[in-house]
Amino acid sequence: MPSASAMIIFNLSSYNPGPFILVGIPGLEQFHMWIGIPFCIIYIVAVVGNCILLYLIVVEHSLHEPMFFFLSMLAMTDLILSTAGVPKTLSIFWLGAREITFPGCLTQMFFLHYSFVLDSAILMAMAFDRYVAICSPLRYTTILTPKTIIKSAMGISFRSFCIILPDVFLLTRLPFCRTRNIPHTYCEHIGVARLACADISINIWYGFCVPIMTVISDVILIAVSYVLILCAVFRLPSQDARQKALGTCGSHVCVILMFYTPAFFSILAHRFGHNVSRTFHIMFANFYIVIPPALNPMVYGVKTKQIRDKVILLFSKGTG
Repeated sequence: MPSASAMIIFNLSSYNPGPFILVGIPGLEQFHMWIGIPFCIIYIVAVVGNCILLYLIVVEHSLHEPMFFFLSMLAMTDLILSTAGVPKTLSIFWLGAREITFPGCLTQMFFLHYSFVLDSAILMAMAFDRYVAICSPLRYTTILTPKTIIKSAMGISFRSFCIILPDVFLLTRLPFCRTRNIPHTYCEHIGVARLACADISINIWYGFCVPIMTVISDVILIAVSYVLILCAVFRLPSQDARQKALGTCGSHVCVILMFYTPAFFSILAHRFGHNVSRTFHIMFANFYIVIPPALNPMVYGVKTKQIRDKVILLFSKGTG
């Protein structure tokens, strides 16, 4: 029979576990140095692109519209998403700094999952903005007032916070008495939960069902918005008016496809894709947190005339 003091020490060490070890990309350890180079380049592109986008939206009064307010939220969230994962990944690849504390692991997990769910909510808000702009253009400024926009921003931020916060508490209740090696480059809920020596059924079902149902509800609302938008566009009398209306939605549709297509693949492969190799899944998961944040500013820069003109003006001033 173990002594009372031994039981207390076991309980303390179980519920306040020591550091975890982030393995990196299993099977590709010898290539970590080289894999880090494209990750670093894409991350720098993401940071620079989103910072330029935020700067333009702040300083240019012509961009102080609801659509660009939501776009600035998307840029900030993309910065959180990529910064929560990539710097630590690069430190594993280049410095061999694989250790992460339990509070550090929980913090990283929270911000990665929170920014993912918030990204989805922002895309839903942007779809509603385009719906109002095209289907009720005369009421646009009365429906999307500054007060309404701020309430919407606070609402979707709070919703995302409430969805992801339970993940943290679901992990802190678990005892960790087996391996502390996480076969990944960053902490994510189910990956950490699987290291516990206890039943993790609640973690699996909450960690999978609640975020996926939230994201699916966002996708359904986005789809409904775009069906109504298309109906309104095809009722417009002239070809030019139709092209202009569709042009304002083009960048948003590209970003939606870039966000949801790999997201659903990654989620479903993680839950059901037993034939998907772990190496491919982890590589894909890493590219997912850095490629959409890098591409979003480019898509909006190319497809949105107001932003494209301001970017050209900004760089022409810089070279002039």
